Amino acid sequence: MKTHQLGKTGPVVSAFGLGCMGMSDMYGPTDRAESLATFDAAVEQGVTLIDTGDFYGMGHNEMLIGEALKRHRREDLVLSVKTGALRDPAGAFLGYDSRPNAIKNFLAYSLKRLGVDHIDIYRPSRLDPTVPIEDTIGAIAQMVQAGYVRHIGLSEVGAETIRRAAAVAPIVDLQIEYSLVSRGIEADILPTCRELGIGITAYGVLSRGLISGHWSKDRAAAGRDFRAFSPRFQGDNLDSNLALVDALRAVAEAKGVTTAQAAIAWVAAQGDDIVPLIGARRRDRLTEALGALEVSLSPQDLAAIEAAVPKDAVAGTRYAEAMMAHLDSER
Repeated sequence: MKTHQLGKTGPVVSAFGLGCMGMSDMYGPTDRAESLATFDAAVEQGVTLIDTGDFYGMGHNEMLIGEALKRHRREDLVLSVKTGALRDPAGAFLGYDSRPNAIKNFLAYSLKRLGVDHIDIYRPSRLDPTVPIEDTIGAIAQMVQAGYVRHIGLSEVGAETIRRAAAVAPIVDLQIEYSLVSRGIEADILPTCRELGIGITAYGVLSRGLISGHWSKDRAAAGRDFRAFSPRFQGDNLDSNLALVDALRAVAEAKGVTTAQAAIAWVAAQGDDIVPLIGARRRDRLTEALGALEVSLSPQDLAAIEAAVPKDAVAGTRYAEAMMAHLDSER
């Protein structure tokens, strides 16, 4: 497994990370045994960066990871945890709370659920519009000084917020959606991170399965599956987006790789400061995704991929309107 340092002050992590949200939440029914087996397989294949959030399944994901950690050496893994999102018993999102005392409270519960004495990277999941980012980062910095947190990260914030946060304490990475069909960070956010020496952990590299090559118009998303509400998976938008996937599949097949591998490899090829998060919850999907590590894309390959999926060609926003309003990164 190749490794990268996260930013100029962060830990060394595997070139790909494991995003664990889908093992508990957001994508329909889950299989506990398969989720744990997938976690084990990822670690056995050299994945060291494990990403979760305290609100994934309202704590379920942290408890699941806590169970999985018992079978592995804690010191070999880098745990990244997002916090601040509020949910009710039915799973609905209620907003965000990034007040200093709330952050410390959330951290205490995460440590217990995970069964660890520290979290390697701790980050607010979104910008709380009622709390200055300086206050939130300052509270996490206090937890770094106390030994409960090793490093501070950010998630889905814009360039101005990144600069304000970095003025308070070292920021090792920004977690943000980045894929062939979500390239908004390239204008201002990515250059700002590179200027400040902040790494990128890229989630949604397959746009929640949309560009994986495994989604079809006949495949329905129901219940609390995120894709049942995502504009990119609806009506004419889906037709348009699947046409892009067909074009990408043709390029991938000519290269001798799968559609998903081409999409993941494209993200990885954008710089050694970018670590794709693989949201696999099944071992077969994990194996396919990790195969992208072996895919070397030439300038001609990259050009062919970008011609198949042109920048800004995707139809629909990456979240529904109400959720987009919470994204400082989109302002």
